[in-house]
Amino acid sequence: MEKSFYQIDQKQLATDLQTDLKEGLSKTAAAERLSQNGENALTAKKKKSLLSKFVDQFKDLMIGILLAAAFVAALTGEQTDALFILAIVVINAIFGVFQESKSENAIDALKKMATPKATVIRDGLAEQVPATNLVTGDLVSLEAGDVVPADLRLVDVANLRVEEAALTGESVPVEKTDKILTDGKLALGDQRNLAFMNAHVVYGRAMGIVVATGMQTEVGQIAGALQGQDETKTPLQENLKSLSKVLTYLILAIALLTFVIGYFTQNMPVIDLVLTAISLAVAAIPEGLPAIVTITLALGTARMAKKAALVRKLPAVETLGSTDIIGSDKTGTLTQNKMTVEKVVLKGEIVDLSVQNPFESADLSTAANRLADVMALNNDSQFTAEGLVGDPTETALIDFNEKYRPEQLALLRKQERLQEIPFDSERKLMTTIYGADEAYQVTVKGAPDAILSRVKNVWDKDQIRPLTDEDLASYQKMNGDLADQALRVLAFAEKSVEHLPAEAKSAEMEADLTLIGFVAMIDPERPEVAESVAQAKAAGIRPMMITGDHPQTAAAIAGRLGILEEDDDRDKTVMTGAALDELSDESFEKRVEDVKVYARVAPAHKVRIVQAWQQKGKVVAMTGDGVNDAPALKAADIGVAMGITGTEVSKEAADMVLADDNFSTIVTAIKEGRKVFSNIQKALQYLLASNLAEVIAIFTMTLLGWEVLAPVMILWINLVTDTLPAIALGLEPAQPNSMQQKPRGKTANFLSGGVGPAIIWQGALQAAIVLTVYGLALAFPDHSGTALVHGDALTMAFMTLGLMQMVNAINVKSVHQSGLNASAFKNHFFNAALLFSLLAMMAVVVIKPLNPIFHVTNLDPYQWSIVIAASLAIIVVVELVKWVQRTFFNRG
Repeated sequence: MEKSFYQIDQKQLATDLQTDLKEGLSKTAAAERLSQNGENALTAKKKKSLLSKFVDQFKDLMIGILLAAAFVAALTGEQTDALFILAIVVINAIFGVFQESKSENAIDALKKMATPKATVIRDGLAEQVPATNLVTGDLVSLEAGDVVPADLRLVDVANLRVEEAALTGESVPVEKTDKILTDGKLALGDQRNLAFMNAHVVYGRAMGIVVATGMQTEVGQIAGALQGQDETKTPLQENLKSLSKVLTYLILAIALLTFVIGYFTQNMPVIDLVLTAISLAVAAIPEGLPAIVTITLALGTARMAKKAALVRKLPAVETLGSTDIIGSDKTGTLTQNKMTVEKVVLKGEIVDLSVQNPFESADLSTAANRLADVMALNNDSQFTAEGLVGDPTETALIDFNEKYRPEQLALLRKQERLQEIPFDSERKLMTTIYGADEAYQVTVKGAPDAILSRVKNVWDKDQIRPLTDEDLASYQKMNGDLADQALRVLAFAEKSVEHLPAEAKSAEMEADLTLIGFVAMIDPERPEVAESVAQAKAAGIRPMMITGDHPQTAAAIAGRLGILEEDDDRDKTVMTGAALDELSDESFEKRVEDVKVYARVAPAHKVRIVQAWQQKGKVVAMTGDGVNDAPALKAADIGVAMGITGTEVSKEAADMVLADDNFSTIVTAIKEGRKVFSNIQKALQYLLASNLAEVIAIFTMTLLGWEVLAPVMILWINLVTDTLPAIALGLEPAQPNSMQQKPRGKTANFLSGGVGPAIIWQGALQAAIVLTVYGLALAFPDHSGTALVHGDALTMAFMTLGLMQMVNAINVKSVHQSGLNASAFKNHFFNAALLFSLLAMMAVVVIKPLNPIFHVTNLDPYQWSIVIAASLAIIVVVELVKWVQRTFFNRG
């Protein structure tokens, strides 16, 4: 079995890579390797051309039928009909291309274009080169503030700590070593003699040999896996695809049936039957639906963009509304990715800094000041033009100092550090020595156990007293209690010495100390997240934490956020990556519904978790910001990346990017997604009920041998009534209880929730009313002459059908609730659209020059009164049916 780089001895590694541990590669060898292996950069996925995006818009069965109908209409001399159909199809395609390109440009704007530099040793000399020019075998120097330019095997380490949260999920910087690791398969977070590409050096320095570049690095392998991964179809895409198939089969069946009946029973000419079939196709296909869906989604996208949610793919707007599960990374997503002092131990008691005036008493205030002074002196953070730079633990101490001891901080920072003993993992201590008026001041910080074993006294009030056994036991217990809360605890101590040694030694400087106190820190949760989690739960959505951090830390944060409940069994609800590896897919499938927190997981684990839920038919959303999140973002039904702290790999993998990194924006997106789906349902109910009415009317007219509505009539109705009112329905406000409803999940579709039956009975009702008006016009004509009587009847049926469809737009605002409630007309765009459509519909009859174009006659007031009364009847009947449903069947 081939050894991993962390298991290989330094000398053997240098031999294998044909490099030198002191001199590095020669410039000639480096140039040759660069030429052979290419640049140290991630390969970007090739983007689609505008033409390709445009062509993709036509890969839909309904669009294909419409194009065929347009072609046949053109052949039969109905160029107006053909142009109408083509215009709608092309407009829809342009909408889709525009939004896709707009989203891609916005994502590109988030990328950082600067190429990082790397310090490399070649021919024994250090030089700065673009990181893209590094090759395997290069000897690279790292210092605090550097970004690791490639995957390195460390060969010389001096107090190096690296922040790897973006790759491993570990919120605390990892202390690195140059020693060989002999353990078997180690997780990335435990490979402590390796530094990975894109990680940040926060402390110390090191030398390392490049063992992987570009797509061969850990980051590159994840990026490569993403590029080969299939796109996940969203519920919206699946619903529209299924609906297209059903409508297509129905259209073909009805058109064929009509042709057969008309030919064999009515002896209709073939050309007339072809035009009737085209009328049926135009009537049955909601040609405006793709455009309406696109516009509704685009409007939702625009609203979300104003709330810091950037949508890369239009269907993603709706998908969040169907989400059952949200799997979220912890570091930087649920938490602030910033260590913060949360509690301190002073004078033998734990002080919670979240309370108002935690150091209100004089004794505590004096003790806190003393602790703050020692924090500032025993600290390597640096103040720069860009802000505070250093180890997150140490910058957290300075933040504490600035809050509680601001007047003293600047003074303390001016003191000259005379000597120091740097931190190391064996002692777990750091010591600094400063000059004082009468003696030299020694400050020590480190692990509480290490400090307590070296303490002789304790600082109490303004005096020093001996540390008793009771004191020691009390401090040890408090340390354990804080650790159980997943807080990282540091102890601080000091002493004075009369003479400055030639060289500071641990045995002398770190003995007989005086204990000052403890500091307990954590990467805290974002303040708004707990409320967002509660809202998600109220909406029937299950939030999960999936992190590379330690189980104890993960469980503590999850408990504080409400992801874990107080009565949850931690053995069942918290699972590590190692425990997950031991489970078969069948066993994991049985456990997955119990687990709410996954800790110490690798990227493959995250994908497995997402897929396990998908196997149960759940719609899964994955949020995250790190490279380690990217595969799961891609595999999930919708991936949500962070725009500020997120890596470019995660952004490319995601369907949506949160520009403000605010978890609460996800809840806003869910609400918006539910509203978008509801509004698409309204538009769909409106369109399909209208189209069904047209189909039934045309089919029945054919059976009865009546004059059939011409294709241009149907197209005008669809163009005038189905566009603006349907778009206006997409602007309807969210239902008041939208976030108290359970997720509809993958099994739901646009016809769920009573929409399907409503389409059928409302469509049949409209057709019955239209046919009744036509029959009445024939039975009680205003004019003599067969042609004129049929012309009036056809005109009245045409106008009734168009006006009634628009009136029915009020009904579809709710499937079961009344459409005539107090908020029915609060959507001003809907009101204007309805008024404009009504006037446009009536214009073709009222304006006489338009009559021949649309094959209509000019109606008199009596005929208009019948048309208007019949059109308004739809509201009366539908309101009555809804009342019966609510009263006797408990609907809505």
